[in-house]
Amino acid sequence: MVETPAPPESGEAERLAARLRSGQATVAVIGLGYVGLPLACEFAGAGLAVHGIDTDEGRVRRVRDGESYVQDVPGETVRRLTRDGKLRSSTDFSVLSRADAAVICVPTPLRKTRDPDISCIVSAVDQIARHLHPGLLVVLESTTYPGTTEEVILPKLESTGLKVGRDFFLAFSPERMDPGNARFNTRNTPKILGGVTPACGRVARALYEQAIDRVIPVSSTRAAEMVKLLENTFRSVNIGLVNEVALMCDRLGLDVWEIIDAAATKPFGFMAFYPGPGLGGHCIPIDPHYLSWKLKTLNYYAKFIELASEINGNMPHYVVGKAVDALNEQEKSVRGARILILGVAYKKDVGDVRESPAMDVIKLLADRGADIRYSDPYAPEIVMDEGARHRSTPLDEKALREADLVIIVTDHSCYDYDFIVRHARSVLDTRNATRAVRSGREKIRRL
Repeated sequence: MVETPAPPESGEAERLAARLRSGQATVAVIGLGYVGLPLACEFAGAGLAVHGIDTDEGRVRRVRDGESYVQDVPGETVRRLTRDGKLRSSTDFSVLSRADAAVICVPTPLRKTRDPDISCIVSAVDQIARHLHPGLLVVLESTTYPGTTEEVILPKLESTGLKVGRDFFLAFSPERMDPGNARFNTRNTPKILGGVTPACGRVARALYEQAIDRVIPVSSTRAAEMVKLLENTFRSVNIGLVNEVALMCDRLGLDVWEIIDAAATKPFGFMAFYPGPGLGGHCIPIDPHYLSWKLKTLNYYAKFIELASEINGNMPHYVVGKAVDALNEQEKSVRGARILILGVAYKKDVGDVRESPAMDVIKLLADRGADIRYSDPYAPEIVMDEGARHRSTPLDEKALREADLVIIVTDHSCYDYDFIVRHARSVLDTRNATRAVRSGREKIRRL
């Protein structure tokens, strides 16, 4: 643990905080993905001058053209902000030399060894260090392990000779995006914030209060980093638990969905989680491993995290086993069977296929010789790890009748499940999406 003594307070913090509150500040958002673009739009909508920086020239060009490629950001919002000159985009990091704040929103994936890959953070910080100047606030939003802000970012920035809390200011504020959520967005989701020093926290709060309804300070950057990991570890472990309950119910001849619905009637002490074909998205399958990795460096084994990961990671295999059973009932083998996958996104009503269990299900079935087709209106094309490309097929009566088995992997709201069951020979429902279907239920198998 790195102890960062608070430097003598200077007037720089108060001057910068006042500038941020005045609406005259310039904010650079590094990384214009599903976190960075919505945040940039909120800052710009609050009246701040925003420069979006991304190494992807295609993204930069689309923002300049007033186009949104993020589902939760309306194209009209981007057009209006760019037209008004409040939102600009570039691949040029030199704009940092004129910025009052720089917010890092870059990817933090896992390596194949499940070690954290913070190379994008390091690259962004190296660019910031080249343009670091007195009166700059730097905030990391990318999910990472506790200690990253002070152990990785701080030394790089202080190597310039400037001092944190006196010359520049450094904080961590974890992103809390939930793509496709119609109720909670960047503005109305409470924002956790921790500064390296008290002055850093005050300056960062002055920034976020311009665009976020509620800002919640915590004692340190490590605390803020840990909050994010707790949130997603909580979900991962509970999903792992309910997935194991689904396996238990299968052995016991019970309907797991009935069990959960009944348990959920208890008005206290129970929170409903639901089983599925596995975990997907950038957060829940990945973030807990950041915490697990960090604890291994401290000679501590995170048993719950590892066990939940094992259970959740095996769910695609369980789905394939169920698919084999469904085909056996028709006296068909997997090899040569035509299987239609409904939904390849990691969650309903979005087009994000990162870490989607559908990709694992497709590969496992294809490896067994199945003829795989998929239909997903949100994901017109997918690329498998080995480079194979698949295009979405129209979900019509012909596609359903030609399939020996239809597997519902993602329960998009736009699907007509009565139509699907009516025209399909056999349906494997991994999401309980067909619970309201009344006719043709003899065709349906569930987890």
